[in-house]
Amino acid sequence: MPRLTRKIDKYLIDWKNDKNRLPLIVKGARQIGKTESIENFGKNNYENVVEINFVLQKQYKNIFDDGFDVDTIIRNITLINPNFNFIPGKTLIFFDEIGDCINATTSLKSFNIDGRYDVICSGSLMGINYQEIESNSVGNKQDYEMYSMDFEEFLWAKGYKENQIEEMYSYMLNCKPLPKVMYSVMLENFKEYMIVGGMPAIVNRFVEQKNYSGILNMQRQILLDYEEDITKYAGGLDKGKILNVYRKIPVFLGNENKKFQISKIEHNARNREYVGVIDWLINAGIINISYCMEKPLLPLKGNYNPDNYRLYFKDTGLLVASLDDEAGEDLRVNKNFNTYKGALYENIVGEMLVKEGYSLYFYKNEKGTIEMDFFIRDKDSLIPIEVKASDNETISLNKLIESDKYKDIKYGIKLCNKNIGFNGKFYTFPYFLTFLLKRFLKEK
Repeated sequence: MPRLTRKIDKYLIDWKNDKNRLPLIVKGARQIGKTESIENFGKNNYENVVEINFVLQKQYKNIFDDGFDVDTIIRNITLINPNFNFIPGKTLIFFDEIGDCINATTSLKSFNIDGRYDVICSGSLMGINYQEIESNSVGNKQDYEMYSMDFEEFLWAKGYKENQIEEMYSYMLNCKPLPKVMYSVMLENFKEYMIVGGMPAIVNRFVEQKNYSGILNMQRQILLDYEEDITKYAGGLDKGKILNVYRKIPVFLGNENKKFQISKIEHNARNREYVGVIDWLINAGIINISYCMEKPLLPLKGNYNPDNYRLYFKDTGLLVASLDDEAGEDLRVNKNFNTYKGALYENIVGEMLVKEGYSLYFYKNEKGTIEMDFFIRDKDSLIPIEVKASDNETISLNKLIESDKYKDIKYGIKLCNKNIGFNGKFYTFPYFLTFLLKRFLKEK
């Protein structure tokens, strides 16, 4: 089975070709392919790769004990393993699982000033310690946030070529309906992606065997691994409370409102008892959070209520795996995605927007007469995005666009199971084109 192509591959090549490159930190959840991508890059682009995993090779945690001078660090590394070679200009140093060795990030300043070796750091639960990592290496690193595979990477894995994706995008850019065969085939691919998710080992298996056999077991193992991480790395937080929140996300997504409410997690639960819990899950790369806007106006970041939010799984395949057996079977066998109150479509659109670099915001007014699933922006306007599980009327979208009260909104986007179109007020796109939305808004 050939290696899966990932978007980080091009990023790493560009990083290496930048003469002003800084040591690189690759962040992201566990099992999304960080280590494999960096190892592959190192093997193909350097004469020597020095790889140290601070979880599996704890003896290396002491290499910084004599200070952060580069020659001292290298001397200590070669004392532990004399087979490592350090050739200036031809060596990549790869520090993996740096969350277990914060001193590694302190060394980045020395490596940056020294300049003889390229350094990449990575780690699964690094977000948990990221404030400390940030303060240790400020000004001497650049960051790359990696996610599970997006829909485009999934299409690559299935053998689709760049020119086929470009052809699909050209219809989007010119606002012309996709040909029937292209539409139906891509919709089928997208339904597979929703069920399989973007974890590379799982995608690999699915593409190789061309069926769902064993996929659910692999997904559920990752869900259990996340639970184990919670019990292992929760620090001073109450592990039971983190698990409570984590396990209840599918329940709230299945509600009409979808708002996450601490008071409904357990009897007498209070917000103050859960301080830090949501942040922990976000930092661990397990969930996405969407905040309710105070008003549908720009700017997005200064205009939301931090106590009113919805939580989504970062990988929709894992959300599907967390559902009860009957619901999961319905999805796999009958492709019945309209169950679960549209939550699966909402979750996957949120996931795809985050993978394009957007933060998530929604809106619901006090009377409940206007509700919008997501908001993004282009250079000069606020763009409401309505996600429709079925082709109902778009009452809220029309109100937001037509009302004089919302001057930042000039047009909207409707995502549903319909072909490309524009009615003068909003664009209609099939869900599966969401991964091209950012590019479309820049180039339209």
